[in-house]
Amino acid sequence: MSNRIAQIKKKYTTELALFEKEFKHSTRTNVSLLDTVMGYVIKRKGKQVRPLFVLLCAQLFGELDAKSYRAASMVELLHTATLAHDDVVDNSYQRRGFFSINALWKNKIAVLVGDYLLSRGLLLAIDNKDYDMLDIMSHAVKAMSEGELLQLEKARRLDITEEVYFSIIDGKTASLISSCCALGAASKNQDQLVIDQFAMFGTKVGLAFQIKDDIFDYGTSDIGKPLAIDLKEKKMTLPLIYTLNNCTNTERKKVTKTFKKKTITKDEINAIIALVNQYGGIPYAEKKMFELRDEAKQIIAPYLTDASNSDLLDLVDFVVNRSK
Repeated sequence: MSNRIAQIKKKYTTELALFEKEFKHSTRTNVSLLDTVMGYVIKRKGKQVRPLFVLLCAQLFGELDAKSYRAASMVELLHTATLAHDDVVDNSYQRRGFFSINALWKNKIAVLVGDYLLSRGLLLAIDNKDYDMLDIMSHAVKAMSEGELLQLEKARRLDITEEVYFSIIDGKTASLISSCCALGAASKNQDQLVIDQFAMFGTKVGLAFQIKDDIFDYGTSDIGKPLAIDLKEKKMTLPLIYTLNNCTNTERKKVTKTFKKKTITKDEINAIIALVNQYGGIPYAEKKMFELRDEAKQIIAPYLTDASNSDLLDLVDFVVNRSK
C-alpha cells in the first residue's frame, strides 16, 4: 500500500472504524456457513478506496452522519458482491494474495454469497428509506452488468474502437466509483445537480482507475493479480487498441492470428508486449489516464474550500500513482 493511502487511512481511523462497524452489522446472519465466509472476507479487506471516496465526498458538505456510513457500507457490500461473482466468472482462485471464496467454498457458495451481499446492500437502503441512494446503487448494478456483458460480446475482436472500450470500462469499473461519489453527496442531502456533478467526478476517476489496471498488465512487478492476465484472456485494453491502430498490417494480422488460438503461449504474449512498447501504447494510455485525472480535479475544485479537502485530491492521485 502506498504511503499516501496509508496516511489518509490513518487520518480517518475513527471514521473507517465506524464504517467497518456498520458494514459488519449489515452482514450479520443466522446462517453459520454464511457467517464463516463473511468473517473470512472481512478479515481480508482491501485498501478501502471506495468507502473512502464516499466518506471524503460526504465530508465536503458537513459532519459525517449515519446516512454517510450507510452509503459507504452499501458501496462495500456491492463491491464485495461483484468480487465474489467475478472470481467465479474468471475462474480465479486468488484475491488480494489470499484464496478467493470460490477456491475455498466452491462456485455455488461464492455465487450465493455474492447474491446475499447484493441483497443486503439494497435492503440497507430500503430499511432506512434511503430511496435516493437506492436509485444510485441500482443504476450502478445495471451499468456494471452491462459493461461486463459488452466486454464478453466484444471479446477477441480486434476492431474495438476507443469509444467502445470506454463504454465497456465506464460500465464495468467507473460506474461503481461514480456511485461512491454520488452517494457521498446524496448522503448529505444535496440536490440532483450536485449529485450529478459528483457522479461525473467519480466516472472520470473510475476510468483512470481502469486504465491504470490496463497498464499493470504490461508490468513486471507483483500487483496482486497475474501479469498479462488480460492478454491471456484476450481482452482488448487501451495500450493494445492504440498499438493495433498504429502498427503495420502484417503486425496486426500476426496479433489477430495469435488471438484466434485457443491458448496463447508465453513467447506470444511477450511478442505482443514488445509490440505495445514499440508503438508507445503505454505512454498513450498514461496520457489518457492523466487527462481524466485532471478533468476529475476540475469538476471537484469548486467544492474544495479548505486545506483538509486536499485528502480527496490525494485519493485521486493515489488512483493513478498506485503500484498495485
